[in-house]
Formats: sequence, C-alpha cells, structure tokens
Amino acid sequence: MFRKLRKFGLGYCDFQRFPLISFVVTILISVGYFYTYLISAVWYVFWRCQETGDKISALIVFSLGVASEISAFKLLFMYIYSDSIRNIVEGYLNLDAKTRTESLDSKLKIIKKRATIYWCLIISNGVMYASKPLLLPGRHLMEENFDLFGLDPILESPNYEIAFTSCALGIFYTCYLASSISAFLIVIAGYTESQLIVLSEEIKNLWDDAKEQINGNEDSTSYTEDETKRLNNIINDRLKNIIITHKTNIDLMNEVKRVFSGSILVEFLLVITSLIAELLGGLENTYLEMPYALAQLTMDCITGQKLIDACDVFNRAIYDSKWENFDSKNAKMVLLMLQNSQKPLSLSAGGMTTLSFVCLMSILRMIYSGYTTLRSTINE
Repeated sequence: MFRKLRKFGLGYCDFQRFPLISFVVTILISVGYFYTYLISAVWYVFWRCQETGDKISALIVFSLGVASEISAFKLLFMYIYSDSIRNIVEGYLNLDAKTRTESLDSKLKIIKKRATIYWCLIISNGVMYASKPLLLPGRHLMEENFDLFGLDPILESPNYEIAFTSCALGIFYTCYLASSISAFLIVIAGYTESQLIVLSEEIKNLWDDAKEQINGNEDSTSYTEDETKRLNNIINDRLKNIIITHKTNIDLMNEVKRVFSGSILVEFLLVITSLIAELLGGLENTYLEMPYALAQLTMDCITGQKLIDACDVFNRAIYDSKWENFDSKNAKMVLLMLQNSQKPLSLSAGGMTTLSFVCLMSILRMIYSGYTTLRSTINE
C-alpha cells in the first residue's frame, strides 16, 4: 500500500506511462460536459433568460459556459498538435537520459511540487463547487436558477438526478482536463527552467572544478604550460556538453512555444471574458467560480516568468564563469553561449504577449477596466 502511495511523492517520475483509465474517463464525462455547459448553457442564456428576463442568472451561466470552454479548447489543441507533442516529450526524455544528475533531480522536485499544488487547487475548487448543493437542506443544484435543456421541472425525479449527475460530470471534465493539461505545460517548461539553473551552476564552477581536477585539494594560482593546457581541455569538453544541452533546450522550448501559443491565447480570451461576466454577475454569486479562472491565468504567467528568470540566471552565470582565465578557443565558445542566451526563452499567448508577471498585471487591469465600463453601461 505504501509502495503505491509513494508514486505520488516528489521523487517519483513516470513520465512515459499514461494510464488507459484517463482516456476512458475523459470519454465518459465528455457527454455530461457537452450537454450541461454547451447545449444547456447556450439554450439557457439565449432562450430561457430572454423569456424570464433574469439577466443575473444569464451572466452567471454565461461565465460558467465560457470558463468551461477552456478545457475543451485545450484538449482540441492537444489533439491537433498530438504528433508534435509526442516529439516534444520524446525529445525531453532523450535529453533527460543523457543529463540526469542529483542536482537536476532536486530542481525537478520543485517543479513537480508546483504542478501538484496547481492540480490539487483546480480539482479542489471543482469538488467544493460540486459538493455545495449536498450541504444544503432539500434539493439544490450547483446553480439554483440554471435549468438544463429538456429537464423541466428540474427539481423533480428523475430530472433532478439526471441534472445533478450531468453537472457533476461536466465539472469533472472541466477541472480534470484544465488542471492536467496545464500541469503538463508546467512540467515541460519547468524542466527547461531546471536545466538552465543546473547549467548555470556548472558554468560558474567550471574553472574551480577544473583546477580541483588538476591540483586535488591544493590551492594554486600558477600553472605550467602543460597544466594550463590540461585545464583548458577539461573546460573545453564541459563547455561542449553545456552548449549541446543548452541548444537542445532552446529547440525544445521553441517547439513548446509554437505548439501551445495558440492554446494559451484562446485560454486568455476565454478567461478575460469569463472573469468580466463573473464580476458583472456579482462576487456573492460567483465566489466559487472566480478561483478557477484566476488560478489558470496566474499559473500560466508564473510558469512563463520562471522560465524568463532561469534564462537571466544562465546569462549572468556565463559572465561569472571566469572566462578571462580561458584560452582563446574556450573564450570563443563562451561568446557563442552568450549570443545564444541573449534572447531569453519564453512562453507567449499567440505571439501577442509574453507570459510574465507584467502580463498578469496588464490582464487584471484590462479585466477591471472592462468590468467597470460594462457596469456603468448596465446601470445607465
């Protein structure tokens, strides 16, 4: 039992195995999702609420429907780029097989913790949202005024049981896919982030490590011509490995950026629309929906910012590598690394904006500006 539980620990890695149950569950809950948050949501917002005149309920259900589409679009992009994603995963696995060290392991545990916390946050949000009606006396649904298409009256059996099950499946679909696909992006982007940090530590210690191989524990400042040649040969071999690893990470991350750029752009547009609708619907009515959209927006920007920060660490480490002690051949290799690192790796939303803390603040300001504008228009 404890052996099975250990696979959820930070030191466990099973990147190559994708359980069949994941695909089976996805297919089963898709039916509940499309019926509840696509067909019924569209019918309720554009037909039922037009008859009843309940604008608040329309805004709430509209925000739910838009936010739930994030998962559907993420899955669609994963399907469209499935071959590219397989190549990316294979590339990272091959790189990992050649470069795995204890230092890299410790950094990857941090990435796994980050992805796990995010996944648990999104799933917990879905569990709380689905469990809310069970804690209230009588029959309740997740949204009191959300009537599902073809289930009227909705609080009578068997309509109520069908509606509750369908809503629960839709919530699971929305949260499970969004959290899992985003966690995948966190892991692969975090792997490059970890590689850059490990390479930075190696570059900074190049000269000292080479000296230690030549002198042992002795601290010497002068070397014979033969010792100097040996020092530079050691450094040359390690510089070649660093350049190859760095170039591989650049190629893989550029491919990740190409594949996920469109998905992130669509996600951001949906998140912005959903959050504005949620604010218009009232925080007292959407307090459990808000964390879902905000968490995805925030985590994407954190992932992008961490990657930019790792590139900055790598760039500064090159300057701190004591390259002035190298011979001309090794100095030229350092210059090549400097040129390769001048443009930091990043994630973007459709090439329109780079994911970072600056991007996060800009989007939050945009959401608030859109909300205040629409609120004043509605009040008038």
